[in-house]
Amino acid sequence: MGMARVPGDQAANRPSGGAGHPFDIGTDERRMHVRAYNYWVSLLGGRAYPSIEDLDPANIADFGPNSVLLDFSLGIEDPSIQYLGRALREECSVESNIRKISEVPSRSLLSRLTDHYLQIIANRAPIGFEAEFVGQSGHNTLYRGILMPFSSDDDTIDFIYGVINWKVMVDDETQVRLAAEVEAARRDLPRVAAETPAAWADGPSGGFDAAAEAPSMVEDAPGPGAGLGDLLAHARACAGEVDAADSRTRTALYRALERAYAFAEAAGADPQGYGELLEDAGLKAQARAPMTPIVKLVFGVQHDKTRLTEYAAVLMHARRHDVPVDGFATFLASASGGIKGLVAAERAARRPAERPDSFATAAAALRQRATIATVPIAAGDDEFVLLLARAGLDGMLEVVARVEGEDALTEKAVRRAGA
Repeated sequence: MGMARVPGDQAANRPSGGAGHPFDIGTDERRMHVRAYNYWVSLLGGRAYPSIEDLDPANIADFGPNSVLLDFSLGIEDPSIQYLGRALREECSVESNIRKISEVPSRSLLSRLTDHYLQIIANRAPIGFEAEFVGQSGHNTLYRGILMPFSSDDDTIDFIYGVINWKVMVDDETQVRLAAEVEAARRDLPRVAAETPAAWADGPSGGFDAAAEAPSMVEDAPGPGAGLGDLLAHARACAGEVDAADSRTRTALYRALERAYAFAEAAGADPQGYGELLEDAGLKAQARAPMTPIVKLVFGVQHDKTRLTEYAAVLMHARRHDVPVDGFATFLASASGGIKGLVAAERAARRPAERPDSFATAAAALRQRATIATVPIAAGDDEFVLLLARAGLDGMLEVVARVEGEDALTEKAVRRAGA
């Protein structure tokens, strides 16, 4: 089972200028949601969803403090909160016990996590998300989280377990002060060898390298007969993995391009539906560059324009060679030079054929012509010579001059005579 990815917080406020800096003390937050997902997978045991009986957040040292457990067994309108980790509780300034989602403080980090709970019911798979917002402290907060379904009967999703991590953006003055305090504290501490937390030394994420190929956490591709909207949503989810800080890998990009190609082929079979998607996105079809709107729909109009152009060239080259959707991955992986090679090949294919040299063609024709007359004038080093003649009284031509130093005029005469 894969993981769906939802867009970032639409109300996120981006930091302006260079005044904000991430407060980067602590563990590598980019990997926490991956470790949580691996933990969820380890509990599946061949079932559709892990059993809620196997989950004990209070005893998960790695990410338990950053987690919340929601109980839907009495309805989805206002699920109860069965567990709230210490780190989340402190960050959200929750001093008293809160029992329902409706009691979650607005603009709190916890609200960022619980706002997505209905989407997991619809997707029936783990959902990852990331964005930023202005938190209760008034600072921009960057966050990344994951929601994972659990069941009490192996069939119904009646519990959701969420894990979230965050970084708070602070101003320059605060950042300098914090850095100085941390450095002073580090100097006072004895140096000890770092140890891998026992909870994960041999667990599902043991040995995980953030720089290596990250596993895809996007749900499986829609099956045959899926609508354009579903295909586009899946392609966008794959493209989202390309942009994620911990998933900038060739594998993720190739997967996204494959899904974009699948969407392009389906769009060709449903021009009306495709036209509606373009209209909704404020885009137009382009006869000379048909794949450009496709990649803009999938990767976003704000994506790097150079990359979009290259992606469109790759998809167009595949279509030019009638590559089937199920053969696109092989086509891409076996391409000489990879994406750059395909882009170069497509550009070469679209480049207009060089027009034949009309002078060379005319000169070749003149060389085959029969001689009209021979004039006793020194030819010199030039193959073709321009002579000026006048009509004589006897009807013959009288050569009166040899035109020299006019190469352009001579070349023009050759082109005209040899046409």
